[in-house]
Amino acid sequence: MLHPIFSTVLGHPELVAEHLANYAALIRQESAQAGRGIATRIVAAVLAVATITLALGLIGVAILLGVMHGSFHWVLVAVPGVAVVIAAICTWYAARPAPHYAFEDLRSQLDADLQALHEAGARHDRY
Repeated sequence: MLHPIFSTVLGHPELVAEHLANYAALIRQESAQAGRGIATRIVAAVLAVATITLALGLIGVAILLGVMHGSFHWVLVAVPGVAVVIAAICTWYAARPAPHYAFEDLRSQLDADLQALHEAGARHDRY
């Protein structure tokens, strides 16, 4: 007498092929989701570096203009301040902790399949 998994593979190979195709689709979907998360963090990091560089340049220009004119104007603080705020937001987004739920659906599906195989094996051993 064959184990239930072997009788299923031999009797219904299309079910096994469909199951493997579903696993491939799940892997593709979850890796795309993880890739999007990584790509957005990389873009945020590049924007953070660019806006920090811009903010430093604007701060330098504001200091030079303030010293040259010998007076203070609110624009000399506001313009570099906007760049600093944007840089802070991009830095926060790029440095925040990554979610650890990547590939969680795949893990749960594998666990469910292994549990089903163990149960089928246990039922097979009883008969």
